[in-house]
Amino acid sequence: MTFLAIDIGNTRLKWALYETPSPGAALLAQGAEFLDHVDRLAEGAWAQLPLPTHMLGCVVAGDAIKRRVEEQMELWDVSAQWVVASAQEAGLVNGYDHPARLGCDRWIAMIGARQRLLAHGPARPLVVVMVGTAVTVEAIDAEGHFLGGFILPGHGIMLRALESGTAGLHVPTGEVCMFPTNTSDALTSGGTFAIAGAVERMVQHVIQHCGAEPACMMTGGAGWKMAPSMGRSFELVDNLIFDGLLEIAARRFGA
Repeated sequence: MTFLAIDIGNTRLKWALYETPSPGAALLAQGAEFLDHVDRLAEGAWAQLPLPTHMLGCVVAGDAIKRRVEEQMELWDVSAQWVVASAQEAGLVNGYDHPARLGCDRWIAMIGARQRLLAHGPARPLVVVMVGTAVTVEAIDAEGHFLGGFILPGHGIMLRALESGTAGLHVPTGEVCMFPTNTSDALTSGGTFAIAGAVERMVQHVIQHCGAEPACMMTGGAGWKMAPSMGRSFELVDNLIFDGLLEIAARRFGA
């Protein structure tokens, strides 16, 4: 009963084929493709894969990309199923004003993070950070209620905004340091510590609201860049969206 998980972000499509639709399932194959090149998946990376029995995906890039991916999946006899945020799923309760408007990537990553937390110890509050094209910082209480979250620009968007709005800032990417003494380092350090500051503020909000310090997890393509600059301990997880898709799949399909 093989299971295909697909995560279509703003820049790349990431996929993974698992032996079963269940948390901790053996990984059979995985890969990534920039969105401009998804039309070659069927003849390329997917051509020799075993037939997936089930598929679940997350897409934030829009309907046009989703349709192109579904066309690539026509080489298999499997229906494309895309997760959207709901009022509750897999033990997580959605506190958004309009639950369906919450980004599916945020929802699925939170499900993956909470199940990962519970698999390793007792329930406690949780802060989940995804660092990609955009950065999201989510808060979950010990009972599994999503309290709310921040959205802020990622490093690339911050730098492009400064370059387009400020004369003379077309400079190479610099290093993160405590006291930058050149413009490149000042830009890179400013973006990094802006993100770190937002995360720290959310942690303080959770402590104040829940009366307990949260566990903290970080994921996303640029998570490894942020981890050394964080002011507190974080578990860096490769792809919480895949963890979340496996948890949802186990409940929908069974293993």
